[in-house]
Amino acid sequence: MRGMEKQTKMQRNCVIVVFALLGILKCVAGEGFCSAPVAHDVSADSETLYYKVTNPTLSPHHLQDLPGFTRSAYRRDHAIVTPESHVFSPLPNWINALGAYLITPAMGSHFTMYLSKMQGINTSSPPPQDVERFLFVVQGSAVLTNASGKEHALFVDSYAYVPPNFEHTLKCDTLATIVMFERRYSSLQNHVPEFVIGSTNMQPLLETPGEVFELRKLLPTSPPYDFNIHIMDFQPGEYLNVKEVHYNQHGLLLLEGQGIYRLGDNWYPVQAGDAIWMAPFVPQWYAALGKSRSRYLLYKDVNRDPL
Repeated sequence: MRGMEKQTKMQRNCVIVVFALLGILKCVAGEGFCSAPVAHDVSADSETLYYKVTNPTLSPHHLQDLPGFTRSAYRRDHAIVTPESHVFSPLPNWINALGAYLITPAMGSHFTMYLSKMQGINTSSPPPQDVERFLFVVQGSAVLTNASGKEHALFVDSYAYVPPNFEHTLKCDTLATIVMFERRYSSLQNHVPEFVIGSTNMQPLLETPGEVFELRKLLPTSPPYDFNIHIMDFQPGEYLNVKEVHYNQHGLLLLEGQGIYRLGDNWYPVQAGDAIWMAPFVPQWYAALGKSRSRYLLYKDVNRDPL
């Protein structure tokens, strides 16, 4: 009798173990985060360009069972701001728009970088006097209208550069998420920047001597422009050959993929949706990991003497 009871108990334990293993396998085969249910319906939308900027793999929802945990970090010469740390609030003088400031002069930067979430019928506000603006659409669509009333439709992967004191409005009737860069323009005598509209896929690939990544520049490289925006693509396993140290500042948003970023003596795993500020002369290096392309959007000040 005792032998039969022992055998029955062992069988019961085996069944429990099997069900536990099936649960783990189901979790691994799915999103890979056992403690968090899926927060949204992963449908065809998950295949749209830059989907993971607003729906990151390791999302705030997945971290709800880890109170106090964040991947964000702030140091004297760099910062990484991850989606679970974003704080959205109404943008001053905008209508129906929320903003999360990712980089500001309070860090030590000479520019601001923020995400603008436009919801419903909404309208932008112009930047302050003598401030230039660059905007890049990562979700939805919007319409930019200039002072003469000419409209420009902006979709995902399209962008606009607005010179300082250039009258314009940005409107959206449904939903849009836009990356915004703003800085006080550093003027040069006899040089005036022009209004620019474009899209990433219309820009040519540029040579990158000694490097393997693909590079596109979204703005003209001529003297009137005191910064540029780069789109940089890395295939899995590719990395920067140069361990860069330079006087330029950077503001970066990872649009696709994942990898490792070295900043100073720190090494950070990063994914789509993460933002990074890099101060002048901070050692920096990137390597792409995973199974798909890494792409990031990079601000860089140019065409001005550091003095």
